[in-house]
This record gives sequence, structure tokens and C-alpha cells, in this order.
Amino acid sequence: MTVVEKFIETTNRKDIEGALEIFTNDAVINDPSVGRSFDGIDQVRVYVERFFVGYNTTTKLLRTEQITESSVKAYVDFTGDFGHETGYLQFETNGDGLIIRVDADLD
Repeated sequence: MTVVEKFIETTNRKDIEGALEIFTNDAVINDPSVGRSFDGIDQVRVYVERFFVGYNTTTKLLRTEQITESSVKAYVDFTGDFGHETGYLQFETNGDGLIIRVDADLD
């Protein structure tokens, strides 16, 4: 299972601990749609709790595009209590395959 698939699988199950296991302690999630960046594992937890668990978000993977050896762009379809959105999550990983950065962009 790729890191993208693992992220989607754990967040769809609302498994916060499982999702956090694939991030480094100093990971960053940058999401302009919510107007801020979430820096460090404690803030990554806040992001997952608020936007995936709190909004009952289900993510469907549409396709991926390999950007570099350590970066992949996942085009996704989000549904939840907020309605419906599409966009992408660009994941950057370290040599151990853990997520060091996610850049989100909604259409």
C-alpha cells in the first residue's frame, strides 16, 4: 500500500493514530483553503481531527501523478458534512517513506 493509499484508508476509517503513524514529527500540512499551515505532528493531529473526522470526510482517490521520486500528487474527490469538493493533495516523503509535507489545493 502506498503512503497515499494509507493516508486515504486511515482517514476514511477516522483512524487518527493510524494516520499519524505515516507522518514525521515535524511534518507540515499546508492548506490554503482553510487559510493556514499546520506545523508539527500535534498540528497534523488537529488537521486530521478537524477536517477528516470532524467533517465526516470521505476521500476517493481519482488518480496519482508522480512528481519526483519523493513527491506524488493525488487527485481526490472529497465528500462530507461540508458537501463535495475536488482537488489534490501533494505528498512529499522522506527516505523512510514517511510524510514530511502535504500541500492541499481544492478546485
